[in-house]
Amino acid sequence: MEMSMRYRILFVAGAVIAVAQIARADSPRVTAVLNNSETLLGQPVQLEIQITGAPDAEAPEEIPADGLEIHRTGSSQRIEMRNLKLTSSVIYDYTILPLRAGRFTIPPQTIRAGGKLLQTPQLILNVADLPGRSSGGQPSRGAPSQPASASELVFAELIVPKKVAYVGEIVPVQIRMGFDARVHPRMVEPPEITGQGFTAQKLQQSGENLETIDGRPYEVATFKTAIAAARAGKFEIGPAKAKVQVVVPRTRSAPRSRARSPFDLFDLDDPFSDPFFANPFSQLAERRQVEIKSEPVALEVKPLPPNPPPSFSGAIGNFTMATDAKPKSVQVGDPITVTTTISGRGNFDRVNAPLIEDERGWHKYPPSSKFKQDDEVGISGTKTFETVLSPNEKKQSLPTLAFSYFDPVKEQYVTMRSEPIAITVQGGPAAANVAITHTGSSPPATAVPANSSAPITTKPQDILYQLTERPHAVESFEPVYTQRIFWAAQLIPLLGLIGFAGWKIRRAKIDNRAARRIAALQHEAVELMHKLRRNDASPREYYAEASRAVRVKTALASGGRGIDPNMVDAETAADTFKLNSDSRDRLRRLFEQSDEWQYSGTHNGPGRISRENRREVLELIENLRS
Repeated sequence: MEMSMRYRILFVAGAVIAVAQIARADSPRVTAVLNNSETLLGQPVQLEIQITGAPDAEAPEEIPADGLEIHRTGSSQRIEMRNLKLTSSVIYDYTILPLRAGRFTIPPQTIRAGGKLLQTPQLILNVADLPGRSSGGQPSRGAPSQPASASELVFAELIVPKKVAYVGEIVPVQIRMGFDARVHPRMVEPPEITGQGFTAQKLQQSGENLETIDGRPYEVATFKTAIAAARAGKFEIGPAKAKVQVVVPRTRSAPRSRARSPFDLFDLDDPFSDPFFANPFSQLAERRQVEIKSEPVALEVKPLPPNPPPSFSGAIGNFTMATDAKPKSVQVGDPITVTTTISGRGNFDRVNAPLIEDERGWHKYPPSSKFKQDDEVGISGTKTFETVLSPNEKKQSLPTLAFSYFDPVKEQYVTMRSEPIAITVQGGPAAANVAITHTGSSPPATAVPANSSAPITTKPQDILYQLTERPHAVESFEPVYTQRIFWAAQLIPLLGLIGFAGWKIRRAKIDNRAARRIAALQHEAVELMHKLRRNDASPREYYAEASRAVRVKTALASGGRGIDPNMVDAETAADTFKLNSDSRDRLRRLFEQSDEWQYSGTHNGPGRISRENRREVLELIENLRS
């Protein structure tokens, strides 16, 4: 309790000292600074007035200055500690909006602080005129203006970086669509480029950002595509059109005066001066659909030069080529996969597989291709071709591959050829099988002498052999289900299924009989053991039941052999349970006594079984386990 009281006293003392430090701070002072001493017409500047040592001081709401509008926009308080001394300051923020270009003076402001009159320093602001602005007279203020026009709140711009292109050349195109941030645009129809004589790829939106244009904030969406001219001539690309919905104030029946927007510097009927944007709840708004349209762009299209190379397929741009082959050691007739990679920038839809300049001794298969683009519209990327070649004879290198394209910068055709790739082809050409068929009326072929000078031409052997003989069996177009062999074949699985089902049924019956037999024997064994534990049985009944219990347990222990209990004797039981000699002797005496009581009718001994004999018999039978 004393410690808590001590902490409270120290806290109060610290607070008193802090207040005393503030009270004994230096005399009040005031400063004023601009965040920028130079600006353009229409761009606001921030003014900050800081009063230190007088928390109750009050700054003016507005500062009069010729050519400037200065309004207070907020205030904040700051407390600092330097060298164990607390300092309290109040900061007032102002926004300065230039009304015209020139050099302006912000006069000193008188502020009462702590019973003293303080003055801010005099500040200078230089305002430059906007580039390209006319020097005409300023329109009169206070004239009635119309409500905001929806078309004035959006814009579209079509950007084509090239003015001259060639037929088939891919030209990137960019569409910029801007919306005032306060109209909440909603795209109804995506932008499209109108015009004839060219093809355009699908538009891809590349991003959105916030930009300030002429002092106004716009949400600008950028779309990218690419066009290719189909014929030579002069064309107009565009305009680019789109339909959007924007929120605008509802049209009023009669115009009325309104307060001027801070953006409407010269009463130029700025749409943002509408009261709707100053106070959206002052009147109802409506969502209106407008069409955005850009200005068209002129494009001159030249034809390609004549006499293109044989390996030119229409590719225009700038490309590189790399070639590889696997495997490089094969036999005659084995396939070799030649991979050609063409990278660069251009119209990849017209980039075809390179041309094999010398196909002699080779068998060529149609190539496959895949393209991986590196930009949104597929102007730059990599196209890979895989061509399978098979040598018909021994070769030491792959044939040369040639690829040609037109370079629009150099304005000429460029042909690239692959570097020699060494390979090893073993084996020789296979002998062609020539089948000569003689008809009855045709004369025999004339033999050519070995030393004849006539040239002998042989057709190169193809990889795939053609069938020149008819099959021995006559093929039929009869449906297979109408043929006898079909239904005969169906009998095989059907008979197999029937046999399997019969076998399963028989096994189930056998297993069922065996299960019932085992259950009956188990029940009989339990009943016999229960009777053997009674004391009122006669010796004849007791030994008969004991021998029967041994026979039943032997039948149960025989398992799959299926021994009949009536056929079990002492030796069979002893062998089944693998008894030792002592247990065998006891089991034999049990069976002998049972037979003696069963068949003789008399017994040489007492008329009752002693408790000791009962215990020995029960112990013998209970210990019979397989």
